[in-house]
Amino acid sequence: MLKPLFTKEEIDSTVRGLALSIERDYDDEEIYFVCLLKGSFMFMSDLIRCIKNPSRVDFMRVSSYGNAMQSKGEVVITKDLEEDIGGKNVVIVEDIIDSGLTLKSIKKMLLERNPKSLKICALLDKRARREVEIEGDYVGLTIEDGFVVGYGIDYAEQYRNLPEICVVEKDCEE
Repeated sequence: MLKPLFTKEEIDSTVRGLALSIERDYDDEEIYFVCLLKGSFMFMSDLIRCIKNPSRVDFMRVSSYGNAMQSKGEVVITKDLEEDIGGKNVVIVEDIIDSGLTLKSIKKMLLERNPKSLKICALLDKRARREVEIEGDYVGLTIEDGFVVGYGIDYAEQYRNLPEICVVEKDCEE
């Protein structure tokens, strides 16, 4: 069973606010956005449409969940960036900071590629599950513990198409 948590309107307002913060920090400089697939694709799409800065977009596909509702703690990169980020202003776009394991691993790897700057933009921050020290530079909404779906976020590849974000109250397959 799914319980609505954030409406489409709340999400849209949050995305616009995050875009304004990013624009302010980078003035008119170019921003290289790195979307972490698959969960962040809707968020990334809406976010970059709100930003007036010159922008470039690239994608990484990483996984630490598989089809489970809890991170396995093991980060697997299945698609890496196509461009060199050396000397660029990079913003990692993530759907949710949960355990922090995936994001910490990606941040470390990208810092080794010598960007001019590296920041993290996350739509959701779930501190109850945090296992490592990692903070978002731009964070939209904070949630308590619970597994969420919708607006690109899935459970076993289901529910990405929901326009709102919902909490899974019990196993989705029941």
